[in-house]
Amino acid sequence: MSSKLAGVLAALTLLVAACGSGTGNTPRGGSSAAPGSAATIEVGSLYEPQNLDNIAGGGQGVTEAFNGNVYEGLFRLTDAGKVENLLAESYKVADDGLTYTFKLRQGVRFHSGKALTAADVTNSIERVLAEDSQSARKSNLKVIKSVTAPDDATAVVELSSRSISLVYNLSYVWIVNAAAKDLTTAADGTGPYRLGAWKRGSTLSLAPFSGYWGPRPANGGVVFHYFTEATALNNALLTGAVDIVTSQQSPDALSQFTGNPDYKIGEGHSTTKLLLAFNDRRAPFDKPQVRRAVAAAIDDAKLLESVWAGHGSLIGSMVPPTDPWYEDLTSLDRHDVEQAKRDLAAAGYAQGFRFTLDTPNYDPHPTAATFIKGELAKVGITVDINVITADEWYTKVYKNRDFAATMQEHVNDRDVVWYGDPGFYWGYDDEQVTAWVAEAERAKTTEEQTALLKKANRRIAENAASDWIYLYPQIVVASSALSGYPVNGLNSQFYAYGIKKG
Repeated sequence: MSSKLAGVLAALTLLVAACGSGTGNTPRGGSSAAPGSAATIEVGSLYEPQNLDNIAGGGQGVTEAFNGNVYEGLFRLTDAGKVENLLAESYKVADDGLTYTFKLRQGVRFHSGKALTAADVTNSIERVLAEDSQSARKSNLKVIKSVTAPDDATAVVELSSRSISLVYNLSYVWIVNAAAKDLTTAADGTGPYRLGAWKRGSTLSLAPFSGYWGPRPANGGVVFHYFTEATALNNALLTGAVDIVTSQQSPDALSQFTGNPDYKIGEGHSTTKLLLAFNDRRAPFDKPQVRRAVAAAIDDAKLLESVWAGHGSLIGSMVPPTDPWYEDLTSLDRHDVEQAKRDLAAAGYAQGFRFTLDTPNYDPHPTAATFIKGELAKVGITVDINVITADEWYTKVYKNRDFAATMQEHVNDRDVVWYGDPGFYWGYDDEQVTAWVAEAERAKTTEEQTALLKKANRRIAENAASDWIYLYPQIVVASSALSGYPVNGLNSQFYAYGIKKG
């Protein structure tokens, strides 16, 4: 999703198997003192935080800068998508799957100096579940009936029903100091970096935390430099003002770095999908035939090529290839203008119709909306493009559901489960899909979970619940002097502690 909106949706969740019980030693990289460890890493990004609290609309930027760097969870999701123990040294699950007991890692302190206790864990989970929380984890964690701390080193979570994805979802819950205040402008985590200074509109700096429980970072600190457009960001990389760009959003600019020995271009695995999301509650998009007609009328491959010039891929559904329940369903979304016309006629719209497409004002949404307008005109559909800001999108589309269709990008892996929630902003309501998603969450094995979500995803795709235009590429451009940086950018996180310069 966008730099502005990931705090709203960038955390749209997800199912993954929790393994019943687990133990682990230090599960993340880093280094002891090394010759280049004093170097500061200058990071270029388009994603400045809206604030510094990920349950208060902090956005994609705060996830990128803070997740795993300043704040840690009981578990962490690696850049490869694997769940590992972090502040939870071990955990056990009761035979009925309803009670999880977490033993906390010892010797952990917050940046303020306070020792980590189970009370901080219970408070952190309760923050996500609070009425005023904007965390998308709230709905996935509503299965939690209670969370208690029988002693300082133990946290116990009681569930109302089995949740195979609980451990995965807890990897997104930052453990914060229960006594901390003003977390929208300050921070008190347990991570390898503490917050240095945030100069709004310019930079955010992270300094190594000398009291960190784990390995020291491989560098002497990190400074995120924020830009509002890709050309200025790329110029900063070319002039040496930044060492790395977290996610390349200007494919035309790659030629400046290709073949240049001073730079390295890495292409990882993306989970970001560009969607034409219909309001499935509202006519005419409450009819699957209309949605299928719109999807068939749009040449996704042509749009992808025009925007990304050979990068990225068609997807055909909400599920990217990195998800365990992925199937290639692009055959269900073939470009076929004549079929689109037949579907419109069968749905009672042989002469087409008119609708407003609410479009965020940042790339690639306006470009994609203009392309879609031209494509749909070929089948008699008139599109009025309404360009809106990120804040307007949140209020109008996500909160008030006041839209017919919208452009949006969704960053998370394993987020097909949102089609099982009729209350989600796009309003897709299929009793069978909802049942399959719920059964998958209660599954006892990953095999059972995967089979159910494959069925759900195929039905969602067959009904064209949305039109999944393409899967973004994940392109990282860095100075050749750098190593140890993440390339997949999974769910917008950017672990900086392993980056070395020189």
